Amino acid sequence: MADKKDENTLKLKAGLSRRGFLKVTGAGAITTGLVPPLLEAFPQQTAVVGPGTVSIRLDINSQTRSLKVEPRVTLLDALRNWLDLTGAKKVCDRASCGACTVTMDGQAVYACSVLAIEAQGHRVETVESLARGTHLHPVQEAFIENDGQQCGFCTPGLVVASKALLDRNPNPTREEVLKGLSGNLCRCGTYVGVAQAVLDAAPGGGTNG
Repeated sequence: MADKKDENTLKLKAGLSRRGFLKVTGAGAITTGLVPPLLEAFPQQTAVVGPGTVSIRLDINSQTRSLKVEPRVTLLDALRNWLDLTGAKKVCDRASCGACTVTMDGQAVYACSVLAIEAQGHRVETVESLARGTHLHPVQEAFIENDGQQCGFCTPGLVVASKALLDRNPNPTREEVLKGLSGNLCRCGTYVGVAQAVLDAAPGGGTNG
């Protein structure tokens, strides 16, 4: 038994495949006293890996905000966790649902797919920028009038995307609205109300055809 244990320990120290590692470190390895050699062969990583924080300046809702973040921090996390702007929601975190939509230089983007450090030098606007005190933006008012929201998780992203769409096309057709908002998903299924809200809020009147 001792010879077998020494043989396994030498294999671990020399390096072996993941499959071999799992075979050796099963219940039998524990009962035969191999845990200390394993810890010696695979020491725990304690050092911090990766770059530290960097100072960045962001133009958020017409205000310059300074913060320190790691380069890997997304714009969404910077907004929510560093700047306390929680309108953009963290739902899929995979750039597929649109709940985190903000505008960058007027273009709708997924905040979860943009690094905060990349947003420097760009004008970022979030849903918090739309209302003026108690006076709602026309898009927000139209969402309320048309029941364009239910659970609310997708609503901020849809509102921001709708405003960006109308800024680009002030007189859209219903088909153009549905196509323009296709990157924003609503699990409650409020698409009919959302589309009508955008048409009602359109500066050019919108086209229901």
